Amino acid sequence: MLNKDNDAIIYLPEVIDFVTISVEISSFLESEEAISRNEWVDRILKMLPLLYVKASLLPETFPLNDEPPATFVREEDYVRVASRIAATMGEEDIYLDVFVDDMKYSDTPVTATISEDIADIYQDVRNFVSVYQFELTGQMQDAIHVCKENFRLFWGQKLVNVLRPLHALKTSNTEGEEDDEDQNGEYLWD
Repeated sequence: MLNKDNDAIIYLPEVIDFVTISVEISSFLESEEAISRNEWVDRILKMLPLLYVKASLLPETFPLNDEPPATFVREEDYVRVASRIAATMGEEDIYLDVFVDDMKYSDTPVTATISEDIADIYQDVRNFVSVYQFELTGQMQDAIHVCKENFRLFWGQKLVNVLRPLHALKTSNTEGEEDDEDQNGEYLWD
């Protein structure tokens, strides 16, 4: 049986704000709408910072149940989202990742992909949103806890890492150009 304390936590304005941006990002990433890379980058760059802020404002909670909350994102959902992003990003999908533990011990650059990093974020926030969407009230506090922990330990860093190459791509393209040259004619990734 839920109590008023649980209801107070799961419907806090900070939680509802996080649900709202999570729904927006999930819908955008699941959309079949064909848009240009420039438009896609522009839209995701407006959503990801807001997601970061709203995730950081989630309340500290503790799990109420012995079992973790239900998961809804299947492997094929994850692959579909990652594949769409990879197709949209094309050759710009890969970026150098300097904030990984392996980088300390590596003589070669460590790379990551925008598509996989954003799909990892999508998986966690979509699972969270689904608990609210299906009104699984008994799992909502646990979903907040899991999402906040995963943000802290896993996808929060991925989110800030992926902003760097997206920002570079957005600011390197002037007047709709889709090449990777900066204003001086030098390539950004050399």
